[in-house]
Amino acid sequence: MTDTTLPDARWLHAVAAAAFVAASVPQAALNAQGLQSPETVDRIVGSQVNQEEAKTTAEIGKVNSAIDRTRENISTVRKTSKLDKVDIVFLTDAARSEGGPPPAIENKVRQHQDDVAELRKEIEANALLYNAIESRRVLADDVLAVEFDDPGKIVIYAAAKPSG
Repeated sequence: MTDTTLPDARWLHAVAAAAFVAASVPQAALNAQGLQSPETVDRIVGSQVNQEEAKTTAEIGKVNSAIDRTRENISTVRKTSKLDKVDIVFLTDAARSEGGPPPAIENKVRQHQDDVAELRKEIEANALLYNAIESRRVLADDVLAVEFDDPGKIVIYAAAKPSG
């Protein structure tokens, strides 16, 4: 007489294998978005990534205006898959090592904190934009705002100093 209360060992192996495959699929999808994808590398190399350094006092109007438009820019970030030009503006005096953004910008970020947090997540989820900021060693948490000046061009304002 066989005991039918214990599952067949082959069935357990099949379930374990299926669980392993299911757990691996999301990671495979993430890896496909990463720098390992030749298509992503080509897009970034094909996009001109420029950087400049600026003081927040010189850029405060542009930055605050961009922060005010964060909600509408989130959907544009989400849809962006190709750009001709990426400009990263390093607001060097707003870097963490300098005490963070000045009160006028800090207050604007606080007013739109949920939108700014969502924008940062969308940048991290967008392979093109993530790899563009990563190529300049900018953390998504340092991005204050983005601005789409012309079709095919984005300006990313970062409270950071360039590396090197």
